[in-house]
Amino acid sequence: MTNHSFELAGIRKTETVISKSKKKWYEGKPVVSAVILILIILGCLGAELIMTKDPTYMDLLNYNKAPNVEFLFGTDTMGRDIFSMIWYGGRISILIGGLATVISTFIAVVVGAFSGVAPAWLDEMIMRFTEVFLSIPTLLLIILLQAILGNASILSLSFVIGVTSWTSIAKVVHTEVRQIRNSEYIIAAKCMGAGFFRVLWKHLIPNFFSSIMFMVVMNVRTAMISEATLSFMGIGLPIEVITWGSMLSLSDKALMTGSWWIILIPGLFLIATVLCLTNIGNACREQTNRKESNF
Repeated sequence: MTNHSFELAGIRKTETVISKSKKKWYEGKPVVSAVILILIILGCLGAELIMTKDPTYMDLLNYNKAPNVEFLFGTDTMGRDIFSMIWYGGRISILIGGLATVISTFIAVVVGAFSGVAPAWLDEMIMRFTEVFLSIPTLLLIILLQAILGNASILSLSFVIGVTSWTSIAKVVHTEVRQIRNSEYIIAAKCMGAGFFRVLWKHLIPNFFSSIMFMVVMNVRTAMISEATLSFMGIGLPIEVITWGSMLSLSDKALMTGSWWIILIPGLFLIATVLCLTNIGNACREQTNRKESNF
């Protein structure tokens, strides 16, 4: 038997370092999710290269056709080719997710950072407003704001989803900025006359961006789900604007006619994209936690 009572200091640590160095670069990383997501995005961006039909053409002679050689994913209740609609409409769904995330991240970073460097009374006021805003159901706010703006469009829907989903990121940014606002390099930048946005861009964002990266990825997922939910409820984009959500809005007619492919195929693409984004977001969070635990 080996006696572990007497052991040279540092041996176990060295063994741990060696074992870590033997790990493959892809271990612990969502490679499969990243590959699937990239393929879906490339397919949507290059939709014109792979579409077999005009996605907006209503072929009334071939409505509710099950998947076959001519219509690979079948047709919907209006005779439109679902295979072409998937790739054509996916661009708009991903675009809405991206635009909404850019808007929400910008608001969150500015509000969270400003609150973090503000005086105590102003910081308290902004954070209380953020918590009140966070307590209101997001879907209810989206419906209310969209009703005020009128008919939904890609830009209006992206704006509404973006301005209602910034609070969680703002709270994390606020916490991070509070921890680093008294650092020497930030004080030096202020003494040299740097304004708020210069300090934010040059010194604050590089220090907290890794902490919010997983939340940014999750916001893309949430925005896409919100668009699909609104379309499913009939208050999203018009039915002539093809998205995965608007395709799912035909589910009531599909269920009555037994056309399972009208619901299943767009739903699978939406779920696959959401799951890939979730896995990538979780990987970003684990990497951030691993870096913090090493300090």
